[in-house]
Amino acid sequence: MKINSAEIVISAAKPNQFPAGPFPEVALSGRSNVGKSSFINTVLARKNLARTSQRPGKTQTLNFYFINERFHFVDVPGYGYAKVSKREREAWGKVMETYFQEREQLKGVLQLIDIRHQPTADDVMMYDWLKYHHHKVLIIATKADKIPRGKWDKHVKQLKEYLQLDKDDNVVVFSSETGHGKDAAWREIGNLLFD
Repeated sequence: MKINSAEIVISAAKPNQFPAGPFPEVALSGRSNVGKSSFINTVLARKNLARTSQRPGKTQTLNFYFINERFHFVDVPGYGYAKVSKREREAWGKVMETYFQEREQLKGVLQLIDIRHQPTADDVMMYDWLKYHHHKVLIIATKADKIPRGKWDKHVKQLKEYLQLDKDDNVVVFSSETGHGKDAAWREIGNLLFD
């Protein structure tokens, strides 16, 4: 996909801040240090649109990116990061639940998982929760450049088994370092947005 425009339109802390309008959107979910910001910057061919941080758990709002004046990427707070008070986590949790359960514009979720490791309990729980709420999920297996290419299939197989991946959900092996998987990701994202 050719990206002509991409901008962050709002960092929403409450449901009443979610942008109105008919534009379809995909949400990006994943553990705090899985590489969501790097993924966004790579697929949108923008260097610093999404802020990458050395401090995991920095995204505490739902960040809405408006792309090509046609659709949104929505970066949701990373899960599985403990250095946040229980009260803060519960507050985010409520906002995210409202988003995932009630947002009509949401067409699918990209769940980013580090290909190097088996999915965590949090990854499995998030995937199960998304499927319980009938969302289409695309798994983005990040950091592929960190393991030899010959091992990718083995790691993807492990990932599918651990998540008990639904037959309708796909996996894209991705590296923000090399750009591998960018075209495949866009094909799948296009299917989610404009199916």
